[in-house]
Amino acid sequence: MNSYLLFKSLHLIAVISWMSGLLYLPRIFVYHVENIEKKQATEIFEVMERRLYFYIMRPAMILTWLFGITLIFINGFEILSELWIQLKLFLIILLSIFHEYLGGCLNSLKQNTNTKSAKYFRTINEIPTILLIFIVFLVIFKPI
Repeated sequence: MNSYLLFKSLHLIAVISWMSGLLYLPRIFVYHVENIEKKQATEIFEVMERRLYFYIMRPAMILTWLFGITLIFINGFEILSELWIQLKLFLIILLSIFHEYLGGCLNSLKQNTNTKSAKYFRTINEIPTILLIFIVFLVIFKPI
C-alpha cells in the first residue's frame, strides 16, 4: 500500500472533521446567545458545545496536524521551501488560533461572562470558510 496516499486520505478525513466543527460551533453559539434566558436550552447548548469541541474538533485538529506533518516528512522537508506550502501552513496556524479562540468563547458562555452577540458569532462563522477556500486553491493549484 502506498503510505503517501494512506496518510493523505487520513489527513483529508481529519481536515473534514475539524472543518465541520469549526463551521458548526459558532452556529451553536448563535443559538446559545439567542436563548440565554432559557436555562434548559442553554444547558443543552453547553453539552453540545463541549462535546463538539473536546471530542470531535480537538482530536480532529491534532490528527490534521499529525497527518500533515507526516505528509511533509514523506515528501521531504525541501517542500517547506516552496511558498505555497508556507502560505498553507500560515493559514492552518490561523485556523488553529481560531480554534483556540472558539474554546475561549465556549468557556465564556459556560461561565456566563460572554459579551458577544449572536450577530458577532454569525460573522465569525465565515472565517473558516474563507480560509478553507484559500487553502484548497493553494493545495490544488500550487500557484507559487
